[in-house]
Amino acid sequence: MSEYPEPGPWSTLSSEYLYRRPWLTMRQDKVKLPNGRIIDDYYVWEYPPWTNVLAFTGKGEVVLIRQYRHGIGTVSYELPAGVHDKPGESLLEAAQRELLEETGFGGGAWKPWMKLSANPALQNNFTCTFLAEGVEQTGSRLLDSTEEISVHLVTQKELQDIVLEGDMIQALHAAPVLKYLMQKNL
Repeated sequence: MSEYPEPGPWSTLSSEYLYRRPWLTMRQDKVKLPNGRIIDDYYVWEYPPWTNVLAFTGKGEVVLIRQYRHGIGTVSYELPAGVHDKPGESLLEAAQRELLEETGFGGGAWKPWMKLSANPALQNNFTCTFLAEGVEQTGSRLLDSTEEISVHLVTQKELQDIVLEGDMIQALHAAPVLKYLMQKNL
């Protein structure tokens, strides 16, 4: 137990959208802290929820992808993932859709695995990871015209090496993998 009082939520006094595009929305909030201090210019980036999948085949292989990420200018391993952007679709359905579209894998038993925030100070969305066990090749990939993705089936040992050697650098993907590996080894 901490000897310090728990922080409280801030109050939003006003909010104004500065920029609105499909992949980037920024707003400026005027907020009041519990101690009464006012911050006139607090900026928040709004994004829809993101989903990703830690998927295992019936043989225990892990389904990974590799793709180029322009922000950092490199290709690396990732979990199959995407944006929850279809009205009426649940987060689970979005994750299942992304796995099928990017890899051609589907089916299996699914459960929520981990909920993370990329940057809770500045972003309003969460990433929801699902654990899928017993997936199998069920169809063809349905990549978007801007996606160039390779699919890799790796052993759990190879998965561990990929993360520990820094070949999976997307933190929102590495964290669920590390959680899995830690729980497996306890």
